[in-house]
Amino acid sequence: MTGSGPEGRESEELPAIDFATFVLSLSHSALVHLGDAPDPSGGPAQRDVAMAKQTIDLLAVLQEKTEGNLTGEEERLLDQVLYDLRMRYVEVARSA
Repeated sequence: MTGSGPEGRESEELPAIDFATFVLSLSHSALVHLGDAPDPSGGPAQRDVAMAKQTIDLLAVLQEKTEGNLTGEEERLLDQVLYDLRMRYVEVARSA
């Protein structure tokens, strides 16, 4: 199915909508707040440790609520993303 979306993008350009994409999107948001990824608005990277923590906590809630309902690959992805973000959060929070 092809066609333009509301912003004129072809649907093939957008990533698949699945659990992994959702988790990675939240992970990227946390990385933006940690100052490790560029701001999507094009501005300079800025740290917002409180927002990073909130996003990491949201992923933890997602992990808790989906326990027993994920594929092995989805579970490993969520575990790894949470581990990496938590470790990075500790580094950033200590330096702040």
